[in-house]
Amino acid sequence: MPLLLSIIYVGALGILAHYIGEALPRRLFNFRKLPFKQLGFEKSGRLYLVLRVHKWKDKVPDMSKIMKDMIPKSVSFKPTSKELYRLADETCVAEAVHNALNILFVGIYFFWKNKIGVFLVVLSISLNTPYIIIQRYNRPKIVALADKLKQREEKRNAYINSVV
Repeated sequence: MPLLLSIIYVGALGILAHYIGEALPRRLFNFRKLPFKQLGFEKSGRLYLVLRVHKWKDKVPDMSKIMKDMIPKSVSFKPTSKELYRLADETCVAEAVHNALNILFVGIYFFWKNKIGVFLVVLSISLNTPYIIIQRYNRPKIVALADKLKQREEKRNAYINSVV
């Protein structure tokens, strides 16, 4: 029975987290500020090379392909800087939701107050943490591309305005 309760708890948390994440005001998330901005140890990217994120990040399930109300984790063929900044904000939301889930997964221990409970908590957190890593790996790349596109867009607009 505790195993069933644990599974229901984790499943309910996941579903609830999705809807809460979708409802959160995006103004609360800023990829240029803590806790979402790139940290000193991340700037070199060595951590992500050691973790080989580029090899496995596309192999984990992507809920945006299943839940049609989510913003897709991809961009159009010719994205705008606005689209990319929005995607960067969405990585912040996803990271926050997965961090909250990791904290709430500790609740599994209340169903199993023994080694099995500890194992299930560690397992749940271990299966969830890669999503946080992926967000932190992708976000600087998305922002850098968005910044470049914004510069191009501004130059193009300045040129058009000078011609007109």
